[in-house]
Amino acid sequence: MKTLSLISRLVRHTLLALGVLVLGIATPVAASFTSLAVPQSIVPPVVSPIAPPPSAQTLARAPDPPTDDPPASDPSTDHPDLDWAGSRIRAQEGAEPGPRGADIPAAGLLRGLDVSGHQRRIDWARAAAGGARFAYVKATEGTGATNPRFAQQYDGARRAGLIRGAYHFALPNRSAGRAQADFFVAHGGGWSRDGHTLPPMLDMEYNPYGPACYGLGPAAMADWARSFATEVHARTGRWPTIYTSTNWWRLCTGGRADFAGTDPLFLARYASRSGPLPPRWRSWTFWQFSDAGPLPGDQDYFYGGPDRLRALANG
Repeated sequence: MKTLSLISRLVRHTLLALGVLVLGIATPVAASFTSLAVPQSIVPPVVSPIAPPPSAQTLARAPDPPTDDPPASDPSTDHPDLDWAGSRIRAQEGAEPGPRGADIPAAGLLRGLDVSGHQRRIDWARAAAGGARFAYVKATEGTGATNPRFAQQYDGARRAGLIRGAYHFALPNRSAGRAQADFFVAHGGGWSRDGHTLPPMLDMEYNPYGPACYGLGPAAMADWARSFATEVHARTGRWPTIYTSTNWWRLCTGGRADFAGTDPLFLARYASRSGPLPPRWRSWTFWQFSDAGPLPGDQDYFYGGPDRLRALANG
């Protein structure tokens, strides 16, 4: 028993000694680590909290990315109500001072007018009483615009006893001639042999939205007009009247001459003389000699009397 007690005391003293030894060693080691400075280059950066994803409202307000693509055409910038037969003629070619149409004798020729949605509601009975015997009414423009007053104007002219026809304001850089002809025929540009309907008319003049010739060369422009005329003939049986000025026709079609054998000419020139004609047309059928006068809209002449006008209507 004494032996066991002696052994137990020896073990306790040994453990105590070891504890002191361990504490003596650990204290300076820990102190040495505490005294070491960590270099700034290895201090990890402060990381900000991850931002939440942008909301739908933020995305909706974000600007579109830049692009090199050309802007799409915006039909809302068009102004078809301000485009009519001759609306660009005065601006580009002007008008002679003094009386216009002075080389036309009063006897043997007929007075008429052309109108569009720009003139709004027309008093056709008054126009007829003022000497009007025929009228052309704008029906369409390009392949997307129609005259909202076409029915009142076109049907009103007929009820007042006028021989009338419809016309199309061409935009040759927007779509093919055939496509615009189809749109025109589908929206008022038809024809019937009733003695009261003039041939459909194609209005070709200075571009109201850009370069005078719509960015087309003379050959391309003439081919466009031929495509339109051919489709109208296929759809209605009539070659369309062509409204233009001599200057524009020469500038933009190069003076294309093959229309003279099929298409009546509606000449635009605000002057006292009709002046030179486009190539190969021997005479004008209609002449728009003024953009203002006693009749509503533009002032026109027909080269002939009532019988000839009726013959033209009958085809």
